[in-house]
Amino acid sequence: MSNIEPHPTEQRVCEADAPGPEHGTELLEPREVPLGGPRAMLVHRALPGRNRRMVGAWCFADVYGPADVSTGPGMQVPPHPHIGLQTVSWLVQGTVHHLDGLGSDQVVRPGQLNLMTAGNGIAHSERTPEHAPDLLQGAQLWVALPGHDRRGPARFEHHDDLPGFSLPGARVTVIMGELGGHRSPARTHTPLVGAEVVIEAGSTVTLPVRPGFEHGLLPLDTPVRAHGHRVVPGSLLYLGTGRDHIEFHATERTHLLVIGGEPFAEDLVMWWNFVGRDHDEIVRARADWEEQREGHDRGEGFRFDPVRADGGAALPAPDLPNARLRARPRHRGA
Repeated sequence: MSNIEPHPTEQRVCEADAPGPEHGTELLEPREVPLGGPRAMLVHRALPGRNRRMVGAWCFADVYGPADVSTGPGMQVPPHPHIGLQTVSWLVQGTVHHLDGLGSDQVVRPGQLNLMTAGNGIAHSERTPEHAPDLLQGAQLWVALPGHDRRGPARFEHHDDLPGFSLPGARVTVIMGELGGHRSPARTHTPLVGAEVVIEAGSTVTLPVRPGFEHGLLPLDTPVRAHGHRVVPGSLLYLGTGRDHIEFHATERTHLLVIGGEPFAEDLVMWWNFVGRDHDEIVRARADWEEQREGHDRGEGFRFDPVRADGGAALPAPDLPNARLRARPRHRGA
C-alpha cells in the first residue's frame, strides 16, 4: 500500500488524544486518507500520530473497510517504491493481489500474511483482483528496519500457516515475532510482536505480554474497551512498557490487532513511502525512483526494479517540501 497524497507531510499530522485514565496509555485517533482518485477507498490512519510516531519498530498503521468492492475499483494502488521498512498486509475479508519488482505474484487472503522487506529499495503494487469477494477489510502496517539492516536486499514472504493458540473467549494468531510460546516464521529485524486476536462477543480477555515491550491495540471492526479507554476501529491504544498482561473486553465479536516491541532507539525521517535517517537520504531515494519508475535502465542497474507484471503506470513521487526534513524520535519528548 502507498501513501499517495499529492502533498504528503513528514507524517506528524495525526491527532492524539490526551493520555487516558490509566497511567502509561495514550489513545491515537485516526484520520481519513483516500487511496487514489475521486472513487478512492478510504483508510483510517492512526500511526504515526502527532505525539507518538511508533510502537516498538511499528511506524505506520492503516485500517480499511469493510468496503464494497463489487461495484467499484476497490483497492488500486499502482507501482510505487519503498525503502527502509517492511510492509505487513493482513485481511479480515476479501483479497488483495501483490506484485513487485522481484517477480513476486501473490494474492493474500484472510488469515494469511504478505510481508515485504524493502531494504535499500523495492517497488510493488496492490490491487483488488478480478472476481474478488464483494467486501474488503483489513490493515496494512509498516515496520521500520534498524540501521544495520535498512540497506539490505529486498525480500518478499507469504505465510499461509501461521501459529496460533486459544485463550478463554479468544483465538490468537501470531503474525510476527513470538507470543504465548508460539513463534511466527516471518522474518523480523528487531524484537517485536504482531498478532490478531479474535474476541468472542461479551468476552473479557487477558493476554500475557513481555514487560520490556510497548504495545498497541488496533481494533479492525468493532470497539473494544481496554485499560480505561473505549477504542473504536481504526484508533490505536498505546500501552507503555512494564506490563506483563493486557486486558480487553468486546461486546461484539471483534478482530483486534496487537502490535508491540522494544522501544525503537533510532530517530527516523518518514516521508511519502520512505523511511530514512536524514533529508539527503530521502532526496536520493526520490530521485532514484523518478529516474527508474518507467523501467528505463541507464546501464547502472535498478535500485527499484520495475513491476513489469502490473501493466499500469507507476506512481510519480510528490514534490519535496521546501524545508529540510528532520529526523524525529519515536515520540515527543523522547
